[in-house]
Amino acid sequence: MKEIRIGVYVCWCGTNIAKMVDVEDVAREIETLDNVVISRDYKYMCSDPGQDLVINDIKKHRLNRVVVSACSPRIHELTFRKALDNAGLNPYMFEMANIREHVSWVHTSREEATKKAKSLVAAAINRVQWHESLDKRSVKINPATLIIGGGISGISAALEIADAGKQVYLVEKSGNLGGYAARINLTSPYMYSSSQMINPKIEKVLNHPNIKVFLDTQVEEVSGYVGNFETKVNGNGKITNLEFGNIILAIGLKTFDPSGIENYQYGKLPDIVTSLEFEDILNSGEIKKKDGVEPQNIAIIHCVGSRNDNYHEYCSRLCCKNGLKYANQIRSALPGSNIYEIYADMRAIGKGCEELYSITSRKDIMFLMFDQKNGIPEIRKAPEKEPCSMLIEMDEKLSGERVEIPADLVILMVAKEAHPEAKKLGQTVGISMCGNQFFIERHPKLDPVATTTDGVYVVGSCQAPKDMPDSVAQARAAAARILATINKGEVEVEVTTAVVNEDICCGCQTCINVCPYTAISFNEEKSISSVNEVLCKGCGTCGSTCPTGAIKAQHFTDQQILSQINGLLSKTLELKEV
Repeated sequence: MKEIRIGVYVCWCGTNIAKMVDVEDVAREIETLDNVVISRDYKYMCSDPGQDLVINDIKKHRLNRVVVSACSPRIHELTFRKALDNAGLNPYMFEMANIREHVSWVHTSREEATKKAKSLVAAAINRVQWHESLDKRSVKINPATLIIGGGISGISAALEIADAGKQVYLVEKSGNLGGYAARINLTSPYMYSSSQMINPKIEKVLNHPNIKVFLDTQVEEVSGYVGNFETKVNGNGKITNLEFGNIILAIGLKTFDPSGIENYQYGKLPDIVTSLEFEDILNSGEIKKKDGVEPQNIAIIHCVGSRNDNYHEYCSRLCCKNGLKYANQIRSALPGSNIYEIYADMRAIGKGCEELYSITSRKDIMFLMFDQKNGIPEIRKAPEKEPCSMLIEMDEKLSGERVEIPADLVILMVAKEAHPEAKKLGQTVGISMCGNQFFIERHPKLDPVATTTDGVYVVGSCQAPKDMPDSVAQARAAAARILATINKGEVEVEVTTAVVNEDICCGCQTCINVCPYTAISFNEEKSISSVNEVLCKGCGTCGSTCPTGAIKAQHFTDQQILSQINGLLSKTLELKEV
């Protein structure tokens, strides 16, 4: 066996790790372990100088294994694999020890955290000694792209790809393109006409020679892998088979139904509307109540279903600036009206939005603050003697007083929540959801449009609530990624896949039943399971359920995992004895 020469690199991560872990002590002690040629600490290992440090040491010290002790492998494992590749070393001769999320961020004792970090690094060193070189694998790319969702994100992505001369299949569940953007009257914060922006794009999509639009159509199933996907779409009872190389999910989101919040009386009193319903009122050309009378007192209530433990804890991002937009539109249409902005916190996110807040506050609009935890505003029908149709009672946080607010029209700034079919579609294409049922991106900062399934991208508000500029930017980013792969003609696929030992496979097909990626099939001729290595993501589910141990995941063999456990326990016991 070739001499094992390991380089170990302990990252400070600024103060993220170094504040709680004595990184210099970790590097010094780890250098005494067998087969460790060099051990260093550095402030930012993921930076270009940090990567250059690894590359130069591989060449200078003839390293054939590398361990980086830093943050989560989910964030930077690919970064360091590429560094090894640039140095001429197989990228799979690398192991990462997570001492940020698993140590620094979850402990309060610097001494104990340092000990734990040493144990985790020792475990990684023990494991990397059993790593094997894995060869890269590529597949050819079908130049067509499937886009699911015909809102502003889907339309923008479709035009970018189609204008580059590539085929696009655009599938929209409803009978119209445009999504929510087509229902909006004016956009915030600059009050641009939404229809004037989106209608020309819709027209261009419908008439583009490289875009085939499927309206009133749903995706039934998706099979295949990056570069070679297939699907069946069902529209008007007709099944159409499509083949393509990449998928963009742009299904958008839905608005929260406030009828379950008793305080707001939505659906019980006639002139209480959601923010989206108010857009329809604005599009009608005049602001009037259900009885056709102009309202004198208009209340805009924020955070309806957002930032509340009983509904959605997250901020929906768009509500505050849209509430400010409505106040300005109402002031222009009904200059003599009384307008109340009832908010929990004002989060005017985005370029020009804080300025909109400042402008709005100078237009004789009353801002009243409530506490989400200690009682949301309560709406009730006003007595007949009152000069308004409703009264809103609340504890006003800034004044500390219990107040009553007159209202003839109430606009509920409802939360934005995940599309009801997001989970089903996520399972269809093989991607995951976050706790709030939005799609999860591969990396929130470094890869915000890709997913853990190669060839599948998420854009717009199906990933999280976002406004039009962010949605368009994301759509164009995904389109650029796809065009790059199409131009290259092929794409590398994961090689840490499952393999079957045909000599001991009993043909029970347990692995086929549990595989979440449908990557395993049954070979009738040999009576054994067979793995499609392009579809396989190396999750290990099959290996953990195989009764004979015939199927294993490359790069996660029993020997590698057990050696990692042994290294962890050995170092931990050694530190306890000291």
